[in-house]
Amino acid sequence: MGKIKFGTDGWRAIIADDFTVENVKRVAYATALWLKQNFENPTALVGCDPRFAGPLFADTTTAVLASQGIKVFRAENTFVSTPMISLGTVRVGASAGIIITASHNPPAYNGYKIKASYGGPATPDDIEKVESQIPDTISLELKSVTDYVTEGLVEYINLEDMYVEHAENSFDIPAIRDSGLNWAYDAMYGAGQNVMRRLFPDITFLHADYNPSFDGQAPEPIQRNLQEFEQLIKLSEGEIASGLVTDGDADRIGLYDSEGNFVDSHHILLLLIHYMNKVKGENGEVYSTFSCTSKIQKLCDAYGLNNTVTKIGFKYICDLIVNSGKPFMVGGEESGGIAVNGHIPERDGVWIGLMIWEFMAKTGRSLQDLVQEIYSVVGKFAVERYDLHVTEEKKQQIISNCKSGIESFGSLKVARTEDLDGFKFFFEDETWVMIRPSGTEPVLRVYAEAPTTAESFKILDTVKADLLK
Repeated sequence: MGKIKFGTDGWRAIIADDFTVENVKRVAYATALWLKQNFENPTALVGCDPRFAGPLFADTTTAVLASQGIKVFRAENTFVSTPMISLGTVRVGASAGIIITASHNPPAYNGYKIKASYGGPATPDDIEKVESQIPDTISLELKSVTDYVTEGLVEYINLEDMYVEHAENSFDIPAIRDSGLNWAYDAMYGAGQNVMRRLFPDITFLHADYNPSFDGQAPEPIQRNLQEFEQLIKLSEGEIASGLVTDGDADRIGLYDSEGNFVDSHHILLLLIHYMNKVKGENGEVYSTFSCTSKIQKLCDAYGLNNTVTKIGFKYICDLIVNSGKPFMVGGEESGGIAVNGHIPERDGVWIGLMIWEFMAKTGRSLQDLVQEIYSVVGKFAVERYDLHVTEEKKQQIISNCKSGIESFGSLKVARTEDLDGFKFFFEDETWVMIRPSGTEPVLRVYAEAPTTAESFKILDTVKADLLK
């Protein structure tokens, strides 16, 4: 059988091609070995998102772990979100959590994510230990999950109840429900739909039924995938105060204001810092990845908060939350994964959406007003991105030039450079462009920040022309 490789966020493959029952058995067996090597009486929590054949792969994982004498808590819900698995792992005191999900990938994919006992992504070191023990072939005599239940090795648990109770204890849900504001939620056929329906039965729902093929679309909450939801909000002519979107496993967020404007993660992070510090009076560390807006540093400076910039990938933020020993307030990445204090060290789209809705309900302010409040401190800005498809040879040539130092892109003069994870070139007016190669494909990701969208795209076009000449 082929070699199985874990990426930055688990193992993903095409269903029935490489993502098969046999291969899931191999990965689950390696997980069992790792658990037994590192925990005295290991336990695990297992569930799946709404993807095709998720329950089959989750039951296969459960049976393999139980066959190795590991006690398994199995989510009894048809599907659960990644944050529900992470929360459940902490609540039941499991050694690890496993969710069958391919997150925001296209419907043909499924995947296998491992969560650590602290309720966040397993460390790269632990993932490597699992990966290195995946057998080339496997022949296990497995009983049914029902048999393992009878033997006391498997126990069903309701993660939906647990999550809803945690949300009701953490937020002023009645204030959101009774605010007089109308809310909308696009589940993208993903795992956030049931908890949102239980918390807010009377709001407007879109794509909130069980559809394991996601209607053929990748459940990724980026603007081009959300045109139907955007139109719904625009046609409401201000009746819908805000629209929330979450991805397939509900760990990433998308957000809209009442005019149907997409509010990106850069703005959401700033809104959270503002709400938690200035309205709720909280303090703590702020963590943001290298591709995030530099306005985060500016807002933190204004509020006397410390902002640490990490490499790109939520695992770097999780590592700081768990291991820095410092009080934590908010951390996030440009791609929609955000964590806050008072929850788990994990991305959670539903949770962050509730934070923003509570902010609006408690202050009686529109999302547009709250964004303007941020702008009054840090100034207006827009971050835009191009993905440049280039040959591997051209990609390496551009990266080599970046390493050597670039003094200008066309008429744009570089004032200073940062190279934490990719290359960020700041211009004299503090606008910037960032160039970062994809680790898996011949693509260069190019980001730009400027006061307006038009200016950001102008920088991107100038830099693109310069790079590709």
